[in-house]
Amino acid sequence: MPQQPSREQIIARYSDLARTAATGGRPNDYGPGTEPDACFGAAAYPAGEPVPEAARRAGLGCGNPLAVAEIAPGETVLDLGSGGGLDVILSARRTGPAGRVYGLDAGTDMIALATANARQAGAGNVEFLHGYLEEIPLPDRHIDVVISNCVINLSTDKPAALAEAFRVLRPGGRLGITDVIAADGLSPERRRATEEATGCAAGAVTAGDYRDQLLDAGFTTATVQVTHPLSDGALHSAIVKATKPAAPDGVEIRPMRAADAAQVLAIYQEGLDTGHASFEVTAPSWEDFDAGKLPRHRHVAVDTATGDLLGWVAVSPVSSRCVYKGVVEDSIYVGTAARGRGVGAALLTALIDSTETAGIWTIQSGIFPENTASLALHERAGFRVVGTRERIGRHHGRWRDVVFIERRSPITEPNP
Repeated sequence: MPQQPSREQIIARYSDLARTAATGGRPNDYGPGTEPDACFGAAAYPAGEPVPEAARRAGLGCGNPLAVAEIAPGETVLDLGSGGGLDVILSARRTGPAGRVYGLDAGTDMIALATANARQAGAGNVEFLHGYLEEIPLPDRHIDVVISNCVINLSTDKPAALAEAFRVLRPGGRLGITDVIAADGLSPERRRATEEATGCAAGAVTAGDYRDQLLDAGFTTATVQVTHPLSDGALHSAIVKATKPAAPDGVEIRPMRAADAAQVLAIYQEGLDTGHASFEVTAPSWEDFDAGKLPRHRHVAVDTATGDLLGWVAVSPVSSRCVYKGVVEDSIYVGTAARGRGVGAALLTALIDSTETAGIWTIQSGIFPENTASLALHERAGFRVVGTRERIGRHHGRWRDVVFIERRSPITEPNP
């Protein structure tokens, strides 16, 4: 079976294209025997906006990410795989002098071409960085908007590239890109042969796999919308949008990791010690916790100044039966010191968004009636009381009632 090209091979190919554009040639990134409009390039942009011709010639994308990202004045933007600088120059005009635009590229020839193009265009609020998608040379929470045009698919480690995009985004930041995806049901041989013929992709994934990778990276809303077919329909151009969870000042919500185990279980125990969080009296081992929760939709709130965990949320399946595959039960715990900061609301919102993105249609929970704070938190998030199960179990020597609540997603339709 044909092998995906290495990072070095991809960089070498695009460096050749940069040199062609710099010397007045028209780069062809579309493989032998294909037409230059196979991946559209700069043809996807509206005519009439003046940019250096070399930047337009080096536009090798599959769409127009600026129509997706909705960049606002004053925002800080990062273009992943900035090529000849076309999207950086156009973004700089949209964000204005109060904003900043970074272009990241792995090829020094592309960096040199983009720098010259930006200078010619008079874009002073830009900076080009030499680096890789999987190792972005920017600090955490530095960017408002990440854009990219037909580049993420070229990464040899797409989950790492998406995780890095998540890392550099501020809470509430957004990803707005165009990219190449594979049609469902393709054999690996046909997919790779089509990629080689078009030159538009290297290891493209399906829309469903792309969405799952975004969720795994920590994005809680994610859509992948097919726009047009490429080549013989085995590949498609797509608009990809995702958002990082919003959070209170000084807080970040990110995916739960195994390294968080001690702090997660400590917060868990703190909640159990109140006597109103659960019938359990002792937090489980990490192995039991991990086995009992779904691998996705585990979020933690982190103090950005100290790195300490402030709270967490996760879900468990309610049944192994297929009919209940879209129904989960939530657990949410906030440390005593973090209460009153909006951490619980932010965690629950992140959970609702990520479960809806994954097609889950019902979140349910059972809460002791004495736990008025948790009941109010869930009610504000759209949960309703279904009923009270009286004297359902003994806890600390007395019978306890449990209020059964649920939230039915208004945007996720259960499968018939």
